[in-house]
Amino acid sequence: MNLLLWILQGLAALMYGASGVMKAFLFDQVSKDVPSFGALPRAVWFGLGLLELVCTVGLIVPSALRWQPMLTVVAASILAAESLLFVWVHVKYREVPPIVMCLVLGLLMAFIAYGRAVLQPIV
Repeated sequence: MNLLLWILQGLAALMYGASGVMKAFLFDQVSKDVPSFGALPRAVWFGLGLLELVCTVGLIVPSALRWQPMLTVVAASILAAESLLFVWVHVKYREVPPIVMCLVLGLLMAFIAYGRAVLQPIV
């Protein structure tokens, strides 16, 4: 279970890191073709991108250093909640593939949070 959680944390960190960079620093280039990016103000997207980047660090560093490993649970929980926000945004614009992706990612983050809190905590 520990290995599975580490693999999922690593993959999630890569994906959310790329997503955070896109939202915070490449927004103008990627938002042209996606109508749902108009649902929230640009500053909110920037803030969400920075939040994703902070949580990306939180998915790996606290557990790897065994320093405040519950921060990994907090980071995964925040990303799971953020996924719910994105489900709402995509439902509003009737974008089905992103809805499915956000639901899957939200469940993955919830599993990582549960896994690190209950199933295989880092102590």
